[in-house]
Amino acid sequence: MHDILTSRFLFGPGPSNCYPEAMAALAYPVLGHLDPVFIERLDHTCEGLRTVWGTANARTLPLSATGSGGMEAAFVNTVSDGDVAVIAVNGLFGARMCEVARRCGATVIRVDHEWGQPVDADRVLSAHPNPKVIAAVHAETSVGVLSDIAALGAGKGDALLITDAVTSIGGLELRADDWGIDVGYAGTQKCLGVPPGLSPFTVSDRAFERRVKDPRSWYLDIGLLGGYVGAASGARTYHHTAPVTMIAGLEAALDRILAEGLENVQARHRAAGAALQGGLQEMGLELFAAEGSRLPSLTTVKVPDGVNSAAVRAYLLEHFSIEIGSGVGEFADTVWRIGMMGPNANSASVTLVLGALKEAIANARAKR
Repeated sequence: MHDILTSRFLFGPGPSNCYPEAMAALAYPVLGHLDPVFIERLDHTCEGLRTVWGTANARTLPLSATGSGGMEAAFVNTVSDGDVAVIAVNGLFGARMCEVARRCGATVIRVDHEWGQPVDADRVLSAHPNPKVIAAVHAETSVGVLSDIAALGAGKGDALLITDAVTSIGGLELRADDWGIDVGYAGTQKCLGVPPGLSPFTVSDRAFERRVKDPRSWYLDIGLLGGYVGAASGARTYHHTAPVTMIAGLEAALDRILAEGLENVQARHRAAGAALQGGLQEMGLELFAAEGSRLPSLTTVKVPDGVNSAAVRAYLLEHFSIEIGSGVGEFADTVWRIGMMGPNANSASVTLVLGALKEAIANARAKR
């Protein structure tokens, strides 16, 4: 029987360790999803999400789903049979966008990039003269790469811009309105420092007016969801039983982030990422993502030749209770993914990871 009190240092690609304020809020008394006190909490949470998204969108809410559910909501509400979707692919989650859009009936134009490289906005914008949507991942978790979403927004023309901000929201600069993001989705389990289970979601008025009026998914219909959060007229229309406890945790984390100051939180993530990447290179390790486009929140590093990736990760888990992630796809055994997100984005975390990883690599080499 596993110890239910086992704790881990979660330095993988997510989930990360959570802010204490978020975990404490999970113990609040459960409220009804139409209780006036909960409605006030929901409204406060939506306002906090507008701040971290950098938007004034009325339809900004915690979707009752994980980040993948947010991805599905983004496409099911914007594309239908025959609509053209131009999608940038520079990692796993861009590829997943293509599959979700295809299942929604879209004609997908996939713009592939070398994994580890940022999205080339010019190539994406020139892929089709008049797409219904253009989509890209801001912070590609699978490869640790940050891409320029503002460049896509500046050249999108009549298209709707869909953006995955799962590994950037709450930790990196994100300006949905200024960058021209029409539909954005994210997750709670990374820089926001909340357990997985909600997808921070935002929809511009422009996108809402051009939405699919009768989407394939009733549950993810943003017209119905917008009514639940009072986006249309302030009146509430029942849609589903919201995960009231998870929303309490998200509210508390947002309050904690904004009390520290969003710019200060972003600076803390940048500093931790830079220190980790510098320390890895001082150890003689090679970073995977392209220089100049490396994510502060999620670092990808090449596994040294002759070192068993799984053995190192197992050693870290057994001896230090540290979790780091493997790579994905063809890089599953040759890349590690190390996250510095939420409360973990600090110098103490960097020191711990570097010291533990050095020992784990030495142990793996000694056993060759």
